[in-house]
Amino acid sequence: MVRRFCAAWSDDIGAVELAAFFTDDAVYHNIPLTPVTGREDIANTISSFIRPGPPGIEGIEFRVINIAADGPVVMTERVDVFKLPNKSFELQVMGTFEVREGKISAWRDYFDMNQFTSRMG
Repeated sequence: MVRRFCAAWSDDIGAVELAAFFTDDAVYHNIPLTPVTGREDIANTISSFIRPGPPGIEGIEFRVINIAADGPVVMTERVDVFKLPNKSFELQVMGTFEVREGKISAWRDYFDMNQFTSRMG
């Protein structure tokens, strides 16, 4: 399920379709930022940073380097490729997913915010 979710990002599907991978009460937390709770708020958060035109991110490709599971917990080592109007850049990310009844109930991503903002420009 987590592999399908990561692949869906690379397929450039919309925020609502990405949010459909989550439980109604899911928590999404980019660790440097404030956590978001609930499928609707997760969709709104995704929509807030993936949008066409400058300075928005037009798409993100998740390249899964390693993936491991222990019961309902799945950990990913990824390189996320951010596609902007005139450039793209890579960011190393560690992600932890908790899965419940075939849906993601929690998603936490760990990355270097300074690296992200300097590459965004």
